[in-house]
Amino acid sequence: MLTLYSYPTLFGVADNNGYGLKVFAFLKLTGVPFRHEHIFDASQAPRGQLPYIVDDGETIGDSEAIIAHVKRKYHLTIDDGLTESQRDTDLLVTRLLDDLYWVMSYSRWKDERYWRAFRDALLREHPQLTEDGLQAAKEYNAKRYYFQGIGRYEPDQAMARGLANLRVLSNLIPATGFVHGAEPTSIDAGIYGFIANIYFYDIETPLKKFVDANDNLARHCRAIHDMVNARAAN
Repeated sequence: MLTLYSYPTLFGVADNNGYGLKVFAFLKLTGVPFRHEHIFDASQAPRGQLPYIVDDGETIGDSEAIIAHVKRKYHLTIDDGLTESQRDTDLLVTRLLDDLYWVMSYSRWKDERYWRAFRDALLREHPQLTEDGLQAAKEYNAKRYYFQGIGRYEPDQAMARGLANLRVLSNLIPATGFVHGAEPTSIDAGIYGFIANIYFYDIETPLKKFVDANDNLARHCRAIHDMVNARAAN
């Protein structure tokens, strides 16, 4: 059976990282059987990054590569009806979510207005963690942010970048249904992975306030969340 390795839960979502939750939601929406192993240590993962899967002895990292592998191997039809234009949109949204990831991560690990609340939530939900360990992770992430570029922004500038991404998503997501119609496709799982880690996040960042204030974003998130949880219970 396929095994998904990804970060642990937080605030009621199955993975507190957008990429892992994206893969989790995709597997649930498509009905592919899998085991879910929550880990913090990514040192054994491909390129040292979560999530990754092990499928019949084959190890695959990167959320997009995972989804492409699963669609191919299990003959999934979730995206078969998409037009070329819709597939182009999906790629553009996927790259936008890559940018949003850095702002979301910054809001947790670097923005001092929210860092302590995030740290305390991790310690509360995962008592095996330590303050010293999380402080070391904070310092490591600060280096990542600096070299990526977002770490050179002031906090409000970083949040403005994320809000711009969220506005595009809000303009894209309809008031009813999903991005490409009445049924979800892969891109809906991708959007959910990131928006759920904002919407269900119990800390009032500017990103969360924006999602809360835009009914279509919140509705889309709840709809996928309910579908995923219903299938997780079966």
